[in-house]
Amino acid sequence: MNLFAKAEDSVSSTTMDKPLKLYFIPYLAAGHMIPLCDIASLFASRGHFVKIITTPSNAQILPKSNNFNVHTFQFPSQEVGLPDGIENLSSVTDLDSSNRIFQATTLLREHIENFVEQEPPDCIVADFLFPWVDELANKLHIPRFAFNGFSLFTICAMESLKSQPLPEDASGSFVIPNFPYDIIINSKPPAESKSFIDPLLTIALKSHGFIINSFVELDGEECVEYYERTIGHKAWLLGPASLVRKTTQEKANRGEKSTLSVQKFLTWLNSKRDNSVLYICFGTFCYFPDKQLYEIASALEELNCEFIWVVPEKKGKENESEAEKEKWLPKGFEERTKGMIVRGWSPQVVILGHSAIGAFLTHCGWNSITEAVSAGIPMITWPVHSDQFYNETLITQVHGIGVEVGADEWLTIAFRDMEKLIGRDRIKKALRRLMDSGDEAIQIRRRAQEIAKIAKHVVQEGGSSHDNLTALIDELKQLRDNKGLN
Repeated sequence: MNLFAKAEDSVSSTTMDKPLKLYFIPYLAAGHMIPLCDIASLFASRGHFVKIITTPSNAQILPKSNNFNVHTFQFPSQEVGLPDGIENLSSVTDLDSSNRIFQATTLLREHIENFVEQEPPDCIVADFLFPWVDELANKLHIPRFAFNGFSLFTICAMESLKSQPLPEDASGSFVIPNFPYDIIINSKPPAESKSFIDPLLTIALKSHGFIINSFVELDGEECVEYYERTIGHKAWLLGPASLVRKTTQEKANRGEKSTLSVQKFLTWLNSKRDNSVLYICFGTFCYFPDKQLYEIASALEELNCEFIWVVPEKKGKENESEAEKEKWLPKGFEERTKGMIVRGWSPQVVILGHSAIGAFLTHCGWNSITEAVSAGIPMITWPVHSDQFYNETLITQVHGIGVEVGADEWLTIAFRDMEKLIGRDRIKKALRRLMDSGDEAIQIRRRAQEIAKIAKHVVQEGGSSHDNLTALIDELKQLRDNKGLN
């Protein structure tokens, strides 16, 4: 090798070792922000420069970490008619306010674009709800990756239905055409929902790849192969993102401030037997009418099981009158039952990680699923909207780590009243399957614990997600250095 070649190799090696500069732009909703910022922490933990771009109030709910930087732009509260400090979908409870949040994100576009153009990074990772980032990245000739908080399984299902739509008059359950798994979805996706998401997916597929908060063994190798072969796009499975938080304090600090102290939850759970407590949470973005909450409460009381029940619908209504309370809780419910009712935010990862938790009644939001999978907790599934019906089938039909309540009403958005009521008898039947410690429950719990072991392994050296992150970092360095040579 001549001296010139040696010098060239030396320069190449030096540039490859130089840290990457990455910008992350999460959507203003807790379910989008928290996992994307956990993923940002993964890059930062490898020594790369990471900057999160958001607004002041949202910066307060980011996972507490000193390994990434935060750049904020003032939220246009007055322009969209929202009170100061209301900057996140988790803070609103009606459709009009959620539309105002969405409107605000469009007003932020110009500010973000100007900032990125003045200080361009090596790569942008943005939520797919910001499709304009595609244009910005192309203008700056830098790679863009899309994030949407979905599983790869769900993206594949959505893409399959784009290429082979269901008949317009189809109703009820259906089988996804041309799909790696034979699964039955309990409800047809609403036309409004598809017309909103499909164009966003089309633009996201122009990116350098999807960043996915999952792992190959959860979505399935068949799914990864199907995605790359059929859709011709790259997906980087880097999760479960929540496992980046190691200590109880780190886990507790993910997201908003807990309604009750973490210690209060732990003290209560420490007094319970293993697998004896049911955890109930439908996320920050599913709102049940009082009559449905009443049926859940009635099922809990008739089963006489211990529980932690998160009810975000009642946040700020701690002092409601007895007459108002009796619309959603049987009279004397809190005095007679053996549980905790949480009106607001709970430290979910901490709770799911406790040995007293025996099952999780969930809306099947993808963050909740990955957190339950990581903790080895079997699920009782009750999907409501968005990607949740797809996620349910992955849990119940593909992996067999959950049972279905039997929900079949797919809402367009979370704030719309449900037309169908799931009665206490159906709820009790599903709960018993996991909480009565029968043979079925034992088998489901065993499978859940086996997948949890895999989840913990994949983020460690030699695991699939750890290796995917290494490969992605290497590819980004190559793209950066090749650009520098041109």
